Amino acid sequence: QVQLVESGGGLVQAGGSLRLSCAASGSIRSINAMGWYRQAPGQQRELVATITSGGSTNYADSVKGRFTISRDNAKNTVYLQMNSLKPEDTGVYYCNGDVSSWSRSRRDYWGQGTQVTVSS
Repeated sequence: QVQLVESGGGLVQAGGSLRLSCAASGSIRSINAMGWYRQAPGQQRELVATITSGGSTNYADSVKGRFTISRDNAKNTVYLQMNSLKPEDTGVYYCNGDVSSWSRSRRDYWGQGTQVTVSS
């Protein structure tokens, strides 16, 4: 059993900052790539940022230069530092992990999501 739990969402004014965290727990053998995705009302879920186990990162063009993804492998945790937030960043943010567990084969796991609302 593997679970991913996000935290850190909330309401912030434009130009402000938030730091999201996602902690994975359970019967984890290893976590390969991890990522953050978001879904705005009426929109498809989109990639925000990803990070490999070795620390290589990728970002959506819309957040590049403003967001930073990082991870602590010892804690099985991934973070998303969000600066200079814009109203367009509003949405539910989901954590994803490519997880190998001791009891199941490697597969994607998703967190429950955390709401980020940016007011103008």
